[in-house]
Amino acid sequence: MHKLILGLAGVCLLVALGLMVSGNLPLAGPFLIAFFLAVAIGFRGFENLKGFSYTVMIFAAVTTALFYPTYFVSYNGFKFSTLITPLIQLIMFGMGTSMSLGDFVGVVKMPRGVLIGVVSHFIIMPTIGYTLASISGLPPEIAAGIILIGCSPNGMASNVISYLAKANLALSITITAISTMLAPFVTPVLMRLLAGAFVEIDTLAMMWDITKMVILPIGAGLLFNKFLSGKAKWLDDAMPYVSMFGITFIIVIITSAGRNSLLSIGPILLVLVLIHNLSGYLLGYWSGRLFRMSERDCRTIAIEVGMQNGGLASGIANQMGKMATVGLAPAIFGPLMNITGSILASWWHRRMPKEEREAPQEVVHGHRSL
Repeated sequence: MHKLILGLAGVCLLVALGLMVSGNLPLAGPFLIAFFLAVAIGFRGFENLKGFSYTVMIFAAVTTALFYPTYFVSYNGFKFSTLITPLIQLIMFGMGTSMSLGDFVGVVKMPRGVLIGVVSHFIIMPTIGYTLASISGLPPEIAAGIILIGCSPNGMASNVISYLAKANLALSITITAISTMLAPFVTPVLMRLLAGAFVEIDTLAMMWDITKMVILPIGAGLLFNKFLSGKAKWLDDAMPYVSMFGITFIIVIITSAGRNSLLSIGPILLVLVLIHNLSGYLLGYWSGRLFRMSERDCRTIAIEVGMQNGGLASGIANQMGKMATVGLAPAIFGPLMNITGSILASWWHRRMPKEEREAPQEVVHGHRSL
């Protein structure tokens, strides 16, 4: 059945390409949307591809927003952009329900790894973002979005990718928790220093916005996890799906609002965001190597540095009133990092960390020396 659905996806793609070549671009829209939906469903039938299903669904949603933007801007005078902050708060609440105070104990257990991971994250990604924004030639507000995604904390997706990549999951969770809690203070200051020349930054207002979107909902989620976890199983089961829907809807709203800009500078922005993401993985990995960390920890830091909280960055852009410009880079970064992160995790998953490969040999040598 899943192979049949993928075959149907191929037919939809061929029809869409034929319509685009013949100049009937509006008619190609439904077939392109159907292509992505069919691919997402088809991937569910294959173990190696199942993890890409959600990302492909996001592509279907983005394609829908590009072809039919008016449906996602407002309805009867109600602007959908007003839903972005509540959705971010809901996602952060979900993040809090999956955390516990034990996630912060890792600072005591692994202080060196946490310090290197958090500091590397808040140095490498903002610096790369500023460099790319400066040389991009893009309009200032759109360029500022590249800096914004670089100054944002880690995303929860990094924990899943770390698990799949056979990295240090405990370290990953702790770095994500610490960087997220530091975001209300670090992100506005970095934005003021690096993006101030591109767009006006109100540091105190941004601190309060991030506190509302991050600290308060996560705090509520932590309390829920401590006192009510397991007592409302339906909510525990629903939160991951609510978070996925929230992120998708936020991306759709931003894509619709910034459609014209995306159509004109989309390919350039896509390349810059990809460079930003891949550079984060590379430099994050080597920052771990520089401090002689284990292979598992180096993988963790690479993922924690390269993967950002695109949803929060989108919420900040919306609070700045620049969703259609500053919000574009975060909207692209989120789906893209899921693809690159999944590919990286798949590659690392098939390769045992160096210290674990060598461990049995050391035992053998030890017996021989005896």
